[in-house]
Amino acid sequence: MSGRIVLVPLDAGRARAVLSGVPGNGCRWGDGYPDDGDRAGARRYLRVLAESGDPAPFGAYEIRRRADGLTIGGAGFHGPADAAGVVTVGYGLIPAARGRGYAAEALRALLGHARAAGATGAAGDAGRENAASHRVMAAAGMRLVGEDERLRYYAVTWAGDPEAASS
Repeated sequence: MSGRIVLVPLDAGRARAVLSGVPGNGCRWGDGYPDDGDRAGARRYLRVLAESGDPAPFGAYEIRRRADGLTIGGAGFHGPADAAGVVTVGYGLIPAARGRGYAAEALRALLGHARAAGATGAAGDAGRENAASHRVMAAAGMRLVGEDERLRYYAVTWAGDPEAASS
C-alpha cells in the first residue's frame, strides 16, 4: 500500500478482462490501459495459474489511483524468486499518468511487498533510451548495475529489517 496508489492483485477474472480489453466488475480503466505489457503480464499470470497454481505472492498487479479507483497501469513480478532469492520486476503506466511519481510509488510498494515475502533482492531493466524508467528505478532505491547495447540493468538487495523497501 502507498499513499496515492493501490496495487490490486490480478486474479483470473481480471486477467481475462485485461486480455479481452473490456473492464469487468465495475472497474474503470484510464485511456491506454491495458497496453501490450499489461496483456503480456495477464498471459503470464494465467499460464502460471494453469501450470502451477496461484503465483502469489509474486504475481501481477493493477495500479489504481486511490482517489478515484482508476486503473492507470500494471506492475508485478516476472516469476518467483530465483535460487538466490531475487525477483524480477516490471511496471508501466498509461501516458496520462506518467511524470507524476506514480511509477516510483508503485515500484517502491512492489519492492516492499517482495522484501516482506522473503525475497533477498530485486532486478529490473529498461531500454538504454528510457530515461524515465531509469529515474523510476533509481527513485525506488534500485541502483544501476550494468548495461549492454540495448538495456540498462538495475538491482537492489536487502539485509536486516524485512519491512524496509530499499538498502
